[in-house]
Amino acid sequence: MDREQLPFSDVLDKLFSGKDVLVSLVYRLSDMNPEEMEAFEARWAQEPEGRRRIIARHMADISEENFVVDFSPAFLRLLEDASLDVRLAAIEGLWDTSNLAAVAPLISMMRNDNNVAVRAAAASCLGHFVLMAEWGQIQQTIGDGVVNALLEQFERSDGAEAVRRASLESLGNAGHPQVVEYINDAYQHGGEDMQLSAVFAMGRSADGRWAPIIIQEMRSPQSEMRIEAARAAGGIGHSDTVDGLIELLDDDDVEVQLAAIHSLGQIGSDQAYEALAALMDDRDADELHEAVEEAMDEIEWLGGEMDLTLFEWDEDEPGE
Repeated sequence: MDREQLPFSDVLDKLFSGKDVLVSLVYRLSDMNPEEMEAFEARWAQEPEGRRRIIARHMADISEENFVVDFSPAFLRLLEDASLDVRLAAIEGLWDTSNLAAVAPLISMMRNDNNVAVRAAAASCLGHFVLMAEWGQIQQTIGDGVVNALLEQFERSDGAEAVRRASLESLGNAGHPQVVEYINDAYQHGGEDMQLSAVFAMGRSADGRWAPIIIQEMRSPQSEMRIEAARAAGGIGHSDTVDGLIELLDDDDVEVQLAAIHSLGQIGSDQAYEALAALMDDRDADELHEAVEEAMDEIEWLGGEMDLTLFEWDEDEPGE
């Protein structure tokens, strides 16, 4: 019998028994109907932690690679799991979900979970809903609630730094007027880790005001900061950062180079394309060529997607 034709009860029997977890059967946990969800929850509660961890990890990995599957109802249940690893996998699986039922439990986990890593992961995951609100994809009242919860965590002077950092990074997506002040204060007065998060948030903000700081930090002696600055440059998309990104193509750290390549693809320009093409011709940079090719394709796509000469421009209204 074909796997897709297996009754769901047989799928659960096979998934929760035997030595190995069959990844092919994990896909059947996508888009469960209410009856299937009820059966899944009953079996899940009986399983040992080790097997729950394995299945949750597979679900999170599949979600990252496959945009068609939807494990969100299962992940919502897994957020309540006693296992730290299962909860973290569930949060990771909800990273780009549009299921608004995830908002309240993620806020609750950010505030109340007994593990700092889980609280920080929940704060990071909430940044997606901030961005959705900024783009008008969800009600602004929902976005405001998420922003206020994140502000509450960042403002806690006694809060865990990992949670405060994750909150600031997620707030980078927000148009809240206080966020600019918090990013600047974290960068000017925070420790090294908090400064990294501040630069991360600058990139999330897509605000050109941060370009001078990002350009400066692309020359940081710390490779972690150069990576974050390079990524942030792509986030804000400011042409002034292109020269600095091109310099990073010769960085000693491959991760810095890859971040610069990706951001040049995001920003796009003749100058960026020429620099990437030159790197593509460098036989000593074979390990970078796949990333370079993807970045060049992105620039070509951006350049050819819309022919601006087809539009009639009204010179009296430059903002149109």
